[in-house]
Amino acid sequence: MKVKFGTAPCSWGIWFAENEKQTTWERCLNEIKEVNYEGIELGPWGYLPNKYQQLKEELEKRNLNLTATTLMDDLTSDSITEKMIATLDEMAELQLKFPTAKYVVLIDACYTDLFTGELIRPKVLNDSEWDRLVKNINKIKNYARVKYGLETIFHPHVETHVETEEQIERLLHDADVKLCLDTGHHAYAGGDPTSFMRKHHLRIPYLHIKNCNLKIKEKMQKEGWSLAKAVSEDIMCEPELGMVDMKAFFKVLQEVNFNGWAIVEQDMYPAEFEKPLPIAKRTREYLQKISQETVAK
Repeated sequence: MKVKFGTAPCSWGIWFAENEKQTTWERCLNEIKEVNYEGIELGPWGYLPNKYQQLKEELEKRNLNLTATTLMDDLTSDSITEKMIATLDEMAELQLKFPTAKYVVLIDACYTDLFTGELIRPKVLNDSEWDRLVKNINKIKNYARVKYGLETIFHPHVETHVETEEQIERLLHDADVKLCLDTGHHAYAGGDPTSFMRKHHLRIPYLHIKNCNLKIKEKMQKEGWSLAKAVSEDIMCEPELGMVDMKAFFKVLQEVNFNGWAIVEQDMYPAEFEKPLPIAKRTREYLQKISQETVAK
């Protein structure tokens, strides 16, 4: 097992390219360097510098490798899929200049409004809608591979059309795509990321490490919170504290000889500017410790 630890801007409260409730990209990168992560995802397109020379300089002086870009939108829509491909073209021009950034993390759009919780798309797709989703996932995957040599990895995500283990299994059957397994999202949707990783590790080259607070989830469901409200109440929590047994998960990583990026995320929005760094330090120390203990056994 050789796990390379990175992080993403969402662990610093970054959800949007521009937002008055978000910290500056300079502070975000400086604190990531202070925590001593090896890599970083690009995050929302336009938050970090997206001109090559500037981004290269900013990452190099902090010893950070770019790992991936992200596409998230309604994959049941053919027209929106075409817009996603246009964004991929724009991002790829930058991404290809960073040899460590091999992945495009692809996510379906939420079926609820992020802030109101209102249902804005069907929660469950019929067969024709599902087939369109699969077709568009394959279309983006094939386009990224053929034109740019980039690997698209699909990220099952809460409150999207691929969130439960049953839906993920169906996708793995119907689409020739690999996964970005997010431990927190997987647990939130009622799955067991540890057993799922053991079963499907050959289809999982890339990880998002986070945890989920079961008590907050139960309160969210009882009171009908939106996803953004739940995040503001820390439904996603430090790896040591949530419902996922991280030691058991890392034991499986050792069993399957996982060799890749584990991007540590703790969704926060909005986040007080002083909040992320102490959490990131504790998280980094904890994950490094259990990783080393797992290898030593």
